[in-house]
Amino acid sequence: MVVRLSRHRLLALLCGALAALTLATPVAAAPERAGVSRPEAAAGWLARQLVDGERFEVVFDGVAYPDQGLTLDAVFAFAAAGVADDYGADALAWVTRPDVRDGYVGDGVTEAYAGATAKLALAVEVRGGDPTDVGGVDLVARLRSLESPGGRFTDRSAFGDFSNAFSQSFAILALDRTAQGAPPAAASWLAGTRCPDGGYPLLPAQPVCTSDVDATALAVQALRAADRPADAAAGLRWLVSVQGADGGFANTAGTPNANSTGLAAQALRDGHRPLAWARARAFLAGLQVGCAGAPAHRGAVDFDGGTFDPSTAPRATAQAVLGLTGTGYARLSAAGAAPGAPVPACP
Repeated sequence: MVVRLSRHRLLALLCGALAALTLATPVAAAPERAGVSRPEAAAGWLARQLVDGERFEVVFDGVAYPDQGLTLDAVFAFAAAGVADDYGADALAWVTRPDVRDGYVGDGVTEAYAGATAKLALAVEVRGGDPTDVGGVDLVARLRSLESPGGRFTDRSAFGDFSNAFSQSFAILALDRTAQGAPPAAASWLAGTRCPDGGYPLLPAQPVCTSDVDATALAVQALRAADRPADAAAGLRWLVSVQGADGGFANTAGTPNANSTGLAAQALRDGHRPLAWARARAFLAGLQVGCAGAPAHRGAVDFDGGTFDPSTAPRATAQAVLGLTGTGYARLSAAGAAPGAPVPACP
């Protein structure tokens, strides 16, 4: 007798096989065996890396500088994993402190950065706050003031314009949550940057349009939120076409890594590409440090599976959590998240 399996049944079997393979991996197995999910273990490790429990810093020439962008990545990761809510609250409180905030988004007069403004506004929304009153600053109004007639969001700065596909995508995602919604011209402009192969470039108007994994992952989420499914679908097809045999993603012909794979995996699940997402999730799980690793590293996600690098692990872990859960930025919410930083219960 020939047994015919439905497409859904085949999908379930494949996902189950991938999960079983991942759980059999010695390094990555511990978090789930201990009753703490991989995203929870990763978010717990990330929370414990925050300086004074509130921020990330970058050290240059021996001097520590605030890293607001990575701190916001952690806020998103905590919301996606549904844990470390107290850390998320403290981290956002730090970023929105006037001196820290203005050093990131600009003072709004001589300096105003579209990408930073949009990312902070989205983080405030994810945590249930009001982006029109962030310490007396209306981030939504400021962001809208940075939109050109053609729909592109650009920086206002004496130092130049650093806006890119991330700036545009975060602006659309943040404004989509407001009562007025995202400007149609902004989505049209982003869709118009698409490369002939279907992906999206980091920087527009280059002599050669080169699709970028990270930029495409953000762009397709923004385009889906802005009701541009056909434009998003082209980007999703390109992402699937460049996925490695191991399930990972590499940017600009580099090494498959947690950062690019995390963002791509998030976009794939949000864009209803479950098979590709399952493969990317298995790749991310294989980079997670479990009970076989050093106690201080357990739960972290390594950048590329080489020698564990504490300097790159926080960003890799933050973006990996997004891919492990697959919750898109448009649906991300900290509502109901539990406090505390989960720790794998290793023997």
